[in-house]
Amino acid sequence: MAKKSMNGAKVIVLVHGGFVDGSGWESVHKILKKDGYDVRVVQNPTKSLADDVAVTRRAVQQQGAPVVLVGHSYGGAVITEAGNDPNVAALVYITAFAPDKGESVSTLIQNPAPGDPVPPILPPQDGYLSLDKEKFRESFAADVDTDKAAFMADSQVPWGVEALSGTISEPAWKSKPSWYLIATEDRMIPPPAQRQMSKRAGSRTVEVAGSHAVYVSKPEAVAALIEEAAKGIKRSA
Repeated sequence: MAKKSMNGAKVIVLVHGGFVDGSGWESVHKILKKDGYDVRVVQNPTKSLADDVAVTRRAVQQQGAPVVLVGHSYGGAVITEAGNDPNVAALVYITAFAPDKGESVSTLIQNPAPGDPVPPILPPQDGYLSLDKEKFRESFAADVDTDKAAFMADSQVPWGVEALSGTISEPAWKSKPSWYLIATEDRMIPPPAQRQMSKRAGSRTVEVAGSHAVYVSKPEAVAALIEEAAKGIKRSA
């Protein structure tokens, strides 16, 4: 399917990943607002992919069109499905999962390469996952201020096991232009996996030295890529 060409966008919708909520986007939000964009931060329950896609689609539909839909980590799976909404003009993946049809986060992480870091995910409790607080900063937010990383660890949002197994019906990146920021020091989603997913999606890709929480530690770089997507939609095909 040919990728659509649309006019530039001024509306940005930001989607968080697992273990966190939308507050981590605060610095990115501030930059985008200062630069004249309308920004909406989605607060997904991360209980199931279907629920999160529904919440995200509602946010997209409330904004009008065209929308640049941005996802971090598991949020990439959410935007891959929700991005099929006709209001969405482009997708931006921030060190995120970009599944293909029939894939889920679970299938993408089930066969790690030798030497890949193993995220410190604790055994599920009542169907939800969390990260070991003592290892949170090292794995998720190594370049984030120590106190802020400690707060992120203490304020974790339990991530539903069901959300990881939700499969994609039709990946939006097959019909919409996409951009991808690879965090080269990520210890949650290995950079080689990010490169493979971004290449498969045909994304315009940049690499930034940063942890999995690069959207917190390097908001300028993240906002710059989002703005490039917003301005570059018309030129994409």
